[in-house]
Amino acid sequence: MTTSRTVIRPPRRRWWPALVALAYAAAQLALVVPHLGLGWDETVYLSQVDPHRPAAYFSAPRSRGISLLAAPVLAVTDSTTVLRTVLALASAAALYAAYRVWQPLLGPGRTALAALLFAGLWTTVLYGPQAMPNLWVALSAVAATGWFLRAPLPRTRRRALLGLGAMVAAGTCFRFSDGVWLALPLLAACAVVPAWRRPAPALAVVGGLAVGSAEWIAEAYARWGGVGARLHASSATEGGMGAHWAGGMAWRSLNGPLLCRPCHVRLGHPELTLWWLALPALVLIACVLAQRTRRAGVIVLPIACAAALSIPYLLLIDYSAPRFLLPAYALLSLPLATVAAHCARAVRPPRLRVLAAGSAAVLLALHLSAQVQVLHHNTADARVTADRYRTAAHDLRRLGLTPPCLVSGAHAPPIGYYAGCASANVGGNNRDTTTHTLLRRAAREPAAALARTRSGPPRYARTWTAHRLPGTGLTAYVHSRLPSPV
Repeated sequence: MTTSRTVIRPPRRRWWPALVALAYAAAQLALVVPHLGLGWDETVYLSQVDPHRPAAYFSAPRSRGISLLAAPVLAVTDSTTVLRTVLALASAAALYAAYRVWQPLLGPGRTALAALLFAGLWTTVLYGPQAMPNLWVALSAVAATGWFLRAPLPRTRRRALLGLGAMVAAGTCFRFSDGVWLALPLLAACAVVPAWRRPAPALAVVGGLAVGSAEWIAEAYARWGGVGARLHASSATEGGMGAHWAGGMAWRSLNGPLLCRPCHVRLGHPELTLWWLALPALVLIACVLAQRTRRAGVIVLPIACAAALSIPYLLLIDYSAPRFLLPAYALLSLPLATVAAHCARAVRPPRLRVLAAGSAAVLLALHLSAQVQVLHHNTADARVTADRYRTAAHDLRRLGLTPPCLVSGAHAPPIGYYAGCASANVGGNNRDTTTHTLLRRAAREPAAALARTRSGPPRYARTWTAHRLPGTGLTAYVHSRLPSPV
């Protein structure tokens, strides 16, 4: 009889990744969802599919995947809390699904550790319930890389190819440029590695890239006159894509601000950045381990994809934001979990193994507590910014701006979204109209131009009536056709 083996078998660890996903959802619901309003970029993405608000200007670098993800929620309710809750639960489910692809490759323990390393970052928790694309690109990349490695396996070949194509398409739909950078190392692996030199995985990657980029390419021709023109406009919006070393900026902004542009901030809490500085050494150890074991694929390919996805954010732009490297962190968590498991097995004496495991648990706990500390700080900053937008929108309504209405100038997209008004600008990265067109529109509907109080009014609004917006640092210049507020 062999039933005794099933009786004495230890508890299965296959549920560990699910427990990590549940903890990730709980952290978002407790630490982020109740405290966070909508940020600038979110209002742009959401306005594209919000039936109750005009669409803000959608600049060339953006992709519409996150708008499509949020559309079903906005079709039912405009509650920010409901949207945050749905996205928190969806991101936790996506985290589980993405790392679950790796369970046959790494085992449940290593998979759960990799998911925990990624889910424990403050950026991962903060952006889980937000309508922003970077986290979704990260999870798509993790799943796509896992399906690529599983494609040669006979039992899961068809499902793996479908999953590979779908995840490359998803990542590209969320952010076109990231989808291209993800596809490059996968296609290179098909060309270089003999075991992967088959047409099916390459076709799946190319097919996924084509499906995911179809809308972006069609919009490029409809609005910009072609892919080349849109890429040129995207480069201009990003400040000129070229040879820029942004690694120092990424390090300085590691603990915030959420957008470092221009990036002249001082590094906050350098003692909490040791994990980031240790990443190159850990990656090097992982590469050495890949040479000495038969697990080269599960170690090297995620590192290659992480490196490719990091190129535009470390080498091609002159500003930074902590969320930019989320795809790289998600992919690097997989080989780092493998290194940790290998080091644990390398400790032979039981007492030393217990000591090593205890030390690793303490380090992990310290790391997670530091991430929570930074999360609280950045959540508070994001809440203050969103409160300023809401306050400004409330004051504009008090001044008589009710839909249909127009807001232009500084912070026009988010404040216009909160006020229910359209937004427009005659300059800057969000330039979408001319002064003549804006003035003609202002003559037909309530309009206000926003500017920092110290800067004075825009040229086209010099004759408009000035109204200070307390607590925002802004002054609203209201078109004279509006009646004075009661």
